[in-house]
Parts: sequence; C-alpha cells; structure tokens
Amino acid sequence: MSESNYIRQRDTTTEHGQTRDLSYPPLPEPLPVAVYDNHAHLEIEDGDLSTGSSPMDYRAHLDRAGAVGIKGVIQVGGDLETSRWSADVSELDPRLLAAVAIHPNEAPNYEAAGTLDSAIAEIDELASRPRVRAIGETGLDFFRTGDDGRAAQFRSFEAHIAIAKKHDLAMQIHDRDAHDEVIATLLRVGAPDRTVFHCFSGDADMAGLCADHGWYLSFAGTVTFKNASNLREALSVIPRDRILVETDAPFLTPVPFRGRPNSPYLIPTTLRAIAVHLGADLAELGAQVAANTERVYGSWGIEPVPQRP
Repeated sequence: MSESNYIRQRDTTTEHGQTRDLSYPPLPEPLPVAVYDNHAHLEIEDGDLSTGSSPMDYRAHLDRAGAVGIKGVIQVGGDLETSRWSADVSELDPRLLAAVAIHPNEAPNYEAAGTLDSAIAEIDELASRPRVRAIGETGLDFFRTGDDGRAAQFRSFEAHIAIAKKHDLAMQIHDRDAHDEVIATLLRVGAPDRTVFHCFSGDADMAGLCADHGWYLSFAGTVTFKNASNLREALSVIPRDRILVETDAPFLTPVPFRGRPNSPYLIPTTLRAIAVHLGADLAELGAQVAANTERVYGSWGIEPVPQRP
C-alpha cells in the first residue's frame, strides 16, 4: 500500500538460507464458546509466499474463523488508506467492526508532508460511521521512530485520544518501547473510558497499574513465545474482566506456528495457552473474554449491513 510503511514485509528465507514455511497453519480445534479477535489487519494479503499461491481475502479469513468459533473481528487501520478500507468493509460484512487511526510510525510521515492535521480530521470523520467502534491503532513507538519524529507522535496520539472521547469510542493503543510515556500521556490528558493496550508488551507491574485504571490488556500470539514470561506474569495479575485476545494478523502467529502467516482462525491456539497458564476452564474463560470484548466495542449485530450504492 502506497501510503504505509508500517506494514512489515516477510522474508521467505532464514538466516541460514533455508526456505521458510509461509503457508497458513491448519485449523485448530474449535472453541467451546465463541469469542472475538480484538485486532487484525485483514487488508494485508499475506498468503502462501513460499509457493506463490493466491493469498486469502478477508472473507476467506472470516469463513475459517467462523468454523472454529470466532464470531467477529475488529479490522484495524493504520493510515488513511487502511482506515478508509476498514470503515468501508465493516459496512459490507457483519462479522467485522472497524478501528481507524494514523499509526504512530506514520504520524511523522504525514507531518513531514504537511498533511497530519488533514489526516487526523479525516479520522475524525470516519469515527462517526456506525460500524467504526474504536480509534486505533494509535500511541507511541520509540523502536521504529527516532527522536526527530516523536513530537509528531505525541501530537497525533493526543489528537486521537480527543477523537475517541468525542465519539465515545474505545481506543486501541500501540505501545512499543514507550510504556512510561504512553501511561504518562493517558494520565495527563485523561484516557478514554474504554482503553485497550493492543498486543500488550509490558510486565506484571504495568498490568497492575493498568488494572488500577480499568484499562484492558489484549494478548496476542506473543503470549505463547518461550521468551515472553513477562506477558504470562502480566496475565496472572490482570483481572479476568480486563482480558482481551487478538491475532494482530498476519503478524505474531502463536507457537507452534510462529513465523507463518497469522489469521483470526488461530485465536483458539492463543486462548488455549492463556487458559492453561491461568488454570482456567476454557469455556468459562472464553465466555468472559467474549463479554469483555462486547463491553468494549458493543454488539457486532447479526443482520448483514446493506452495501452502499
């Protein structure tokens, strides 16, 4: 996509020159209780690059997801192009709701082009559409953006917070290497009522702080990674009524399929790992996570939304 550089490209070879398996993993066992994928990028057609077969479009992703107990997905934008697409497609398919925003790594690019204000104004307009239920992903990223881009990130983040409050929408936060600054900003300007840390990457102390403020933590496939003990410790701290689950598809595929394309139908793999860590009944945990998700975003609805003429 021409406007975006936040989409990470996949390489088909390992550091040892071997071909990687980039095919979609098999369908997992269906969940006993239907849940939602809190965060996905289905506009990114990330198919079987190793064989050159056609990638799945969003309908194929959703069909597979439905077969294993995933009844809805939040489709997330990160620039104007993907935010427009997210808002539009959510009106075509009742299995989707949308989140719209300028990603923090994109904010400096819009600022350099002199278009950040107009881009934020368009996000504000998109936020008024009924199937847009969140502002995101927005926040701060000090890993991919240097010091020279931080002022634009802060300005964009605060503007997105204001939009979420104006439209009474949830907010999905992107927070990478910026935990203290993200939290300080939320406390200084006031967080939206329903604030979600997308792909939570903090530790137990941060989870406790988030719990104190009633914020939600969304766990991706990273919680299954061997080196992610901090995430599992955070899971042990956060109240279960503040847990969400996501794929961040096509990224962050859970173990044992790490490195292959992700899709909403792999939510059961992550949710099962969470249930095992917590010693929780899978059906009870699923029902809790589903209720949490509906509390944050509202109902997906069951009737198809008419297409625009």
